[in-house]
Amino acid sequence: MSGADSTLTERAEKDKDTGELTALQAALGAEHAAVYGYGVVGGLIGEARRSEARAAYDAHRARRDELARAVRALGGTPVAAAAGYALPFPVSDSVGAVRLAADLEERVAGVYSDLVRAAMGERRRTGAEGLREAAVRAVRWRGGSVPFPGLAERADAASAPATATPTA
Repeated sequence: MSGADSTLTERAEKDKDTGELTALQAALGAEHAAVYGYGVVGGLIGEARRSEARAAYDAHRARRDELARAVRALGGTPVAAAAGYALPFPVSDSVGAVRLAADLEERVAGVYSDLVRAAMGERRRTGAEGLREAAVRAVRWRGGSVPFPGLAERADAASAPATATPTA
């Protein structure tokens, strides 16, 4: 391989790692927001679905920790959680908590779809697993499914961000 080919290969590898790191950081940020959101869900959800909310909260915490390790493995510094996040709509009762849980899962699924697109190998598998888990939880909360989980909100991307917005 010539020197020019070697340089191009190294640059392509660096670009891939940068894109993968960016997608991992975005997924980590979404998991931080989901953990925060499930704190709200858990405080307002009815007794019948409290264990489901707790299981989702624990799953997002585990994914968050796994993503932080993956970011470090690529040489990055994991993005920190914000002190607070703006909820996508007011939540004041159990019905709103269920709606928030479904919304959180849809947003997380969207970010994981970006990770699947950007990653290779084991990290792509991690993204696909995160997408699947979030899509299944969204179906449970919503009571119905969408044709392409993780992509449904992309149609409304101009009107809604992919993750919750940090507050000051």
